[in-house]
Amino acid sequence: MEIKELLKYRENLINGSLDSNRFTDQHTFLSQVLPLMYDAKLIDSEDYNESYYVYAQDNLKVNGYAVNESGERLQLFIADETKLDFSVKADDLLVSTRSSYENQFKRATKFVNKAIKGHISEELQLSSPVGALTSKLSSSEGADQFDVVEIFLISASATVETRGNEPQPKKFEFDDEEISISYNKNRDKHSKKILVIKRLIDLNFLYSVEISRGAREALVIDFQKDFSYSIEAIKAADEENFESYLCVLPATILADLYKRYSTRLLEKNVRSFLQFKGVNAGIRETIRISPEKFIAFNNGITITSTGKTTTEKNGKTYISSLTDFQIVNGGQTTASIFFTRKDGFSVDKVKVMAKINIAKNVSEEGLDDLISKISRFSNSQTKVSTVDLGSRNPQLTKIKSLSDSVMMPSGKKWFFEKSKGEFSTLVRMGGKAEKDFPKEVRFSKEQLGKYYTAWGDQPYIVKKGGDKVFKYFIDAISGDENGKGKAEIDRNFYEMLISRVILFRRMEDLYGAGKNAIGQIRSAVVPYSISVLYDWIDGSKNGKVFDFGKLWLKESLEDDLATFMEELMKLMNDLIKKYAASDDYGEYSKRKELWDSISSSKEIEAYMSGNNAGKILEKYSIGKDELKAKLAKKSKQKFADLGALQQNVMIFTRTAEYYKKLGLIVSEEITSSQRGKMDHIINCIVNKNDISQEYLDFERETIHHVQSSKPEIFDTIEIRADQGWQDAFDLVSKIYNRSLEESGNVQSAFQRQREIAKLKGAKFYSVYDEIGKLLNEGKSPTMRQLYSVKTTIS
Repeated sequence: MEIKELLKYRENLINGSLDSNRFTDQHTFLSQVLPLMYDAKLIDSEDYNESYYVYAQDNLKVNGYAVNESGERLQLFIADETKLDFSVKADDLLVSTRSSYENQFKRATKFVNKAIKGHISEELQLSSPVGALTSKLSSSEGADQFDVVEIFLISASATVETRGNEPQPKKFEFDDEEISISYNKNRDKHSKKILVIKRLIDLNFLYSVEISRGAREALVIDFQKDFSYSIEAIKAADEENFESYLCVLPATILADLYKRYSTRLLEKNVRSFLQFKGVNAGIRETIRISPEKFIAFNNGITITSTGKTTTEKNGKTYISSLTDFQIVNGGQTTASIFFTRKDGFSVDKVKVMAKINIAKNVSEEGLDDLISKISRFSNSQTKVSTVDLGSRNPQLTKIKSLSDSVMMPSGKKWFFEKSKGEFSTLVRMGGKAEKDFPKEVRFSKEQLGKYYTAWGDQPYIVKKGGDKVFKYFIDAISGDENGKGKAEIDRNFYEMLISRVILFRRMEDLYGAGKNAIGQIRSAVVPYSISVLYDWIDGSKNGKVFDFGKLWLKESLEDDLATFMEELMKLMNDLIKKYAASDDYGEYSKRKELWDSISSSKEIEAYMSGNNAGKILEKYSIGKDELKAKLAKKSKQKFADLGALQQNVMIFTRTAEYYKKLGLIVSEEITSSQRGKMDHIINCIVNKNDISQEYLDFERETIHHVQSSKPEIFDTIEIRADQGWQDAFDLVSKIYNRSLEESGNVQSAFQRQREIAKLKGAKFYSVYDEIGKLLNEGKSPTMRQLYSVKTTIS
């Protein structure tokens, strides 16, 4: 990882955080960073409660906070504003001393200490968005709830060491702190120590997550260092791709593990399924009455890992550390042990059976598959989803292909970033990616889950974000294990999907941000307001549904609907404050009780029963039978998947010379088989033959490898792109999409283009007839045909 790559990455990050006046907006900056932290599983959700607060006199600062799903961990976010300005010199962005970061951390740790002691004034709590947080921290309720405060310092700087001629990336770890507190609970005096964990999120970390395609950060558990404990284990199996150990773990170790790492311990399918609604009653009862019998009554836990450190002593094996630690079965057991201890019950006599599976000699893709299978079969008696929550889910692949194929009526296309880092790789390679796909038309799979789920009656799930809402989305489009209920991912579905994206994002714009916003709880108000609209149309059981087709054609909200929804959001902002049984509106809006109170309130009834609301509901609804007939008519026209063609076009645009040079540069790092595949791609470009999916996948993996290991290679390949390929594809795609929108007569549209090309004296004008016929049959044109189109427009 070269430092200049980190600074290039920073430039893109800051560019995406600029407001209309070209100043870096800290909220927007955090909104870009938190999804990466979520991908790394440092946080449970990309959502956070904005509570910007700076008090220069005492050197205090906090940008926002979140409470983890199980409730015992408060996470604070602080952005280092000194590193966010475009004018900061490169040398000042290279940080080599720990003290530079410690000074920033102190702003947050001092805030926490003062808030807990109640030293932040009552006046502040009434007037500031940080008031709910300070009030909670100074209360007995907060003292009892929070066991850990995790502070994330987010800095657009590169952490380096300056040995040698060139600075090199470096990682800093920061010592934990403890805060001793006393508080009253049920008239009894209690005391405890709150663990304060400090974590730096710098360019090194963010870039690493980006190029790893959003892979979770490998969790290394050093039992000896952190808990002064080594696990005595028996090797039960030693196979080609894994070895298994059996052991007994003290419950105190599991409780301490959960306190420090929370749900990061759990594999993603397990994490997305578990409901943290308190301690399992059976587990608590066993611990309370017969702790020594726990090992006999409980099934134990299953752990996966990719590496281990062991020692041999007196003929026994001891595991002192595990790399990429994940609990794939027994998450509820682990959490319940922690919360039972938190509630005052001793777990000192409790022991838990554990099976540790350590993967070996397996590729990254093979590792994911192995862990997924271990998780599935370990949970065979528990309803844990077997659906693929990753980017390889076939339904997501179809959506990606549609995003490559479908244009909106204006000719605009959306970019679906199915795999993390996909867009940044395109930008890093040069070309027109940023111009063609500004951030307004880009969305990730996690965002897609939120936008899709928002059209429904569960806004509290949308507010939670993270694995829960994404799993809800994936389950909704994937159906059950037998495929029942599986969504038909076609053009009609895609148009509806993008229309939901448009609705959500336009409402975010209407709510506003910063000083001009309606309030401080946009992430709650937007989904709650959308759910009200859903309730009164789709949920009304009057045979009508919302007409998303109007949004698709307009590519926005019409003025009357925008005004109506803006007024609804103003009302919703007040209602959340009125009906929330807590001053912490952001956190309370994750609860179903709030939605139940608001959706049935007299205020919503009055607003939605008004004359204006009646006009809006009538205008933007459509009968289910009418919609069904409309969609059926559109579905009669076979739709051609242009996804593979678009992938071919991107490669052909780079030219054969580009891949020849790339092949020479990486020739020492790839096998003879891979060199053969690179030669095959070059031959396809030269001979204008379509590149098959196998080789498209190889090219994508090769480019990702270069981006991950030696991105500076891209700077050495100065080959002019052949933009004519993309222009030809865009022309064909535009004619095709427009004909589908307007008449459905694809062949006639291409016959008209044939005549235009003929009048211009183009040699291969008849190619438009060939393409029109193929598209009319739902088939994609070939690259050779696209070459003929290219000659007619050059």
